[in-house]
Amino acid sequence: MATRLLKIKSVLRPYSNKTSLVKIPKQWQSTAASLKELLINQPATRVTTLDSGMRVASEDSGAATATVGLWIDSGSRYETDENNGVAHFMEHMAFKGTAKRSQTDLELEIENMGAHLNAYTSREQTVFYAKCLSQDVPKAIEILSDIIQNSKLGENEIERERGVILREMQEVETNLQEVVFDHLHAAAYQGTSLGRTILGPTKNIKSISRDDLVNYVKNHYGPPRFVLAGAGGVDHNQLIELADKHFGKMTGPDYDVIPDYIKASRYTGSDIRVRDDSIPLAHIAIAVEGAGWAEADNIPLMVANTLLGGWDRSQGGGVNNASNLARACAEEGLCHSYQSFNTCYKDTGLWGIYFVCDPMKCKDMLSHIQEQWMKLCTSIAEKDVARAKNILKTNMFLQLDGTTAICEDIGRQMLCYNRRIPLHELEMRIDMV
Repeated sequence: MATRLLKIKSVLRPYSNKTSLVKIPKQWQSTAASLKELLINQPATRVTTLDSGMRVASEDSGAATATVGLWIDSGSRYETDENNGVAHFMEHMAFKGTAKRSQTDLELEIENMGAHLNAYTSREQTVFYAKCLSQDVPKAIEILSDIIQNSKLGENEIERERGVILREMQEVETNLQEVVFDHLHAAAYQGTSLGRTILGPTKNIKSISRDDLVNYVKNHYGPPRFVLAGAGGVDHNQLIELADKHFGKMTGPDYDVIPDYIKASRYTGSDIRVRDDSIPLAHIAIAVEGAGWAEADNIPLMVANTLLGGWDRSQGGGVNNASNLARACAEEGLCHSYQSFNTCYKDTGLWGIYFVCDPMKCKDMLSHIQEQWMKLCTSIAEKDVARAKNILKTNMFLQLDGTTAICEDIGRQMLCYNRRIPLHELEMRIDMV
């Protein structure tokens, strides 16, 4: 569609110059220069480090709504075999009432503000955030500080949530993509904390106690590991005051005391194939060791990942796809769908492909993947790289649509890079590949 519009535009321009019947607005005549100007003129991300070690980062776009949240430098990677699953369990418990708010009071307060409160846990981060009107930012941050510092962790609530998490685990086990990626991590990082799942094993969920939750918070939550991020209608100076007011008295672990086992990650190879006569399709993921967030190879790997792309036969168009692998899948019926991935952590990563195929097509698909990987090393065309860079930039900029996406980007990058990479710098680094 975009190509057709450009062709129509190129025909109309000379015609309009002669007759003045059709005028093309200047703002539609986009150029590479105007994109660079647009990216440079994005609101700056302001960053302040408080005396407590807590970092406050925000981007003020003057919007009527805002997203504010706490990004915590702690996830399932910071657990042991004995308490694996406690970070995710704590995320669930945070919304079950505090010393001054019951669960009902908390839910009503959020509803009456018209706000939205949510949280998630990953292998390296735990996040609590709120979406609200810009004038309600102080109240949202006060609620966030309350649920993180003053959760009641009542025995009845723990037992009820234990059942909820066990049901969640059963649902995850029916999602073969989730299962494959968990096994992929277990194979790739055997014997290290990255190899464990985020939800933890069933026996741990059944045995996690209030003391386990209290000890986890005590040892892993604290200002040195907190980033208060905000985007939309937020005032940076106000966020600093609110952070100092609500988190200033909190003390927490220093980075110097992180045990070595957390930092160690040993890559041992990763190739997972779920193929069973009881299921109609095979689910397979293969990966090689990728790059950590801050490594120089990260951006080139993102471009290479985009080059391979993804394909699903339900979407059609495969025979006309620019990706060689997608074309081969469409023409030869190699698989039902595939998706390349680039999963990054602080010091390592997994770069590979996940695909779903008929059980008898596994070897053919793997052969084509290896062939395309070899082409990346030996005979990739410049035009293909240029296309992948444009797709990567488009996808990245499209993902930053809305205050929540921007706030998430700020929080994650602060934990990964200790700064937020400006968009014009990101574009320049992609162009340099």
